[in-house]
Amino acid sequence: MISLNYRDSRPIYEQIKDGLRKLIVTGAIATNEKLPSVRALATQLSINPNTIQRAYNELEGEGYIYSVPGKGSFATGDPDADDSRRRDLMEKARELLAELRYLGVGQGELLSLLEEATAGGPARLRKEDAE
Repeated sequence: MISLNYRDSRPIYEQIKDGLRKLIVTGAIATNEKLPSVRALATQLSINPNTIQRAYNELEGEGYIYSVPGKGSFATGDPDADDSRRRDLMEKARELLAELRYLGVGQGELLSLLEEATAGGPARLRKEDAE
């Protein structure tokens, strides 16, 4: 379900949060489907339950899951959560693009990267971008 990379610079709770978010957004975890309990997931991943709880708390704050006392945590089908995440990712993309421009990456290279990412294959530089 979720795999952890201990060489990743991101904290474990963020890796768990990103993994669960991806499962929810892709539909692997359906709307209103019960998530594993904090203890069960902590045991499965061999990590501290507090780490799982932190990831669940942040996902709840972002609107991806909701908790029912005594029942557990469930995936939400809230479209506002997707809008919020989209805004966050767009801001991160702007920051990355600004840094790449600062490092001298040209507009043609950026367009090529965008085409590659959206087409799912290698992008070809247009004549005017190859300058």
